Amino acid sequence: MTELHNPKLDEHPASNAEKDPANWVSGDEPITGAQASYLATLCEEAGVALPADDLTKAEASLKIDEMKAKLGRE
Repeated sequence: MTELHNPKLDEHPASNAEKDPANWVSGDEPITGAQASYLATLCEEAGVALPADDLTKAEASLKIDEMKAKLGRE
């Protein structure tokens, strides 16, 4: 039997989590509910004001990364 190649098992798979938000196809779409909720939680924990409601998915992702760094999370 021949083994099938599974890119998910590669040592360094190309995943969406590794893509720069500026290169996302859907990056210009409005922030998702999940992003908004997570960002609100992180901002509350960091003691900072929530950003504007009109963030894009890409902007929200960058802000989430910023808040996680501020809180010392990966």
